[in-house]
Amino acid sequence: MKARVLVSLKATVLDPQGQAIRAALNGLGHSSIHDVRQGKVFEIEYENHADLEVIARDVLTNPVIEDFRIEPLA
Repeated sequence: MKARVLVSLKATVLDPQGQAIRAALNGLGHSSIHDVRQGKVFEIEYENHADLEVIARDVLTNPVIEDFRIEPLA
C-alpha cells in the first residue's frame, strides 16, 4: 500500500519560509495571496498502517512544532 504523509508547522508556530514566499508572490503582483504555510511531503510504501503512524509521529515530525496527516494513495 502507499500513503502520503503531509507534515506542516502547527498554526501557532511562526513560518518564516511561508512569509518569504507570500512576500515574493505579493511582489510579483499576486496581491490576493494573504498567507502561505510551507511543509514537507513524504510518499511511503508500507504493509502495516500502525507502523506508518509510529514512523510519522516519531521520525518524520517534531511533535513540539509540527502536525502530520496521512492520506492513503490508490
